[in-house]
Amino acid sequence: AGLCHSDLSVINGDRPRPLPMILGHEAAGVVEAVGEGVDLVPGDHVVTTFMPNCGHCLPCAEGRPALCEPGAEANGAGALLGGGRRLSEKGGAIHHHLGVSAFAERAVMSRRSVVRVDRDIPFIEAALFGCAVLTGVGAVVNTAHMPMGASAAVIGLGGVGLAALLGARAAGASRIVAVDLSPEKLALAGELGATHLVDGRDPDCVEQVRALTGGGVDFGFEMAGSLPALVNALGMTRRGGMTVTAGLPPAGAALPVDIVRLVGEERTIKGSYMGSCVPARDVPRYMQLYREGRLPVDKLLSATLTLDEINLGFDRLQAGQAVRQVILF
Repeated sequence: AGLCHSDLSVINGDRPRPLPMILGHEAAGVVEAVGEGVDLVPGDHVVTTFMPNCGHCLPCAEGRPALCEPGAEANGAGALLGGGRRLSEKGGAIHHHLGVSAFAERAVMSRRSVVRVDRDIPFIEAALFGCAVLTGVGAVVNTAHMPMGASAAVIGLGGVGLAALLGARAAGASRIVAVDLSPEKLALAGELGATHLVDGRDPDCVEQVRALTGGGVDFGFEMAGSLPALVNALGMTRRGGMTVTAGLPPAGAALPVDIVRLVGEERTIKGSYMGSCVPARDVPRYMQLYREGRLPVDKLLSATLTLDEINLGFDRLQAGQAVRQVILF
């Protein structure tokens, strides 16, 4: 369980042979051993992040570690930030998945891929912070810098979208419109603080949002990874507003934009990767909000699984039957 074949390959005679990869990019756990010079000790609790940051390249120097250039290169190569791979089977190399490879009882990672956290938050909740919470809450707080009292629409209510909804609520949004194709996820969004629920299957969903918000929201957040969802998010955003996307549609998807409206209405379209976050700063901050009851990420947990149930978990995700699932070891 947890192995897949990556796009990278090696040549075996005349035929390319795909290299395996251990998946899993979001986790929490306890440090068992450290290498020389690492400022962690066995017994420390850590949360993983899927973009390691070197701390020295230009994006890192600008305070944008989510855009770390050596980190992106290492992730693309299936390696660790320091170079090379630390996973193998019978002498054959195995790729790391985004520097984490957490679908395993033990994992080897770069120090730059983990954040030390306090021990008071159980791993089952701590594991939720490494991707979905950083990405969703960060898109609101770091990418959009959404001010108190603003209005927001969140399109796509998976783990990242619902985390964005929680972030908008914690930031003091006056109105939060939740949009999805699933009645169950819309109902959950209502429980988490959405002020309006709109069925994304309705052909007039954009007009509904604009009517509910007096011409559109200040901030539209597309979290579905769907080009039509992003087009709708733009339509739901008011003149002078900002549309933020953290979704990842298939490579090559192109967004049709009316340039005259973009200029004449002073619109902003922004991409957000890993919530534009600084993990060492933001993970502890978001965990403190969780402790205070202002960021109830535990309500996103749909189920817990064992490692041998991992395919069941993926099936549930594919069917839209789960928000967040945690594998326990």
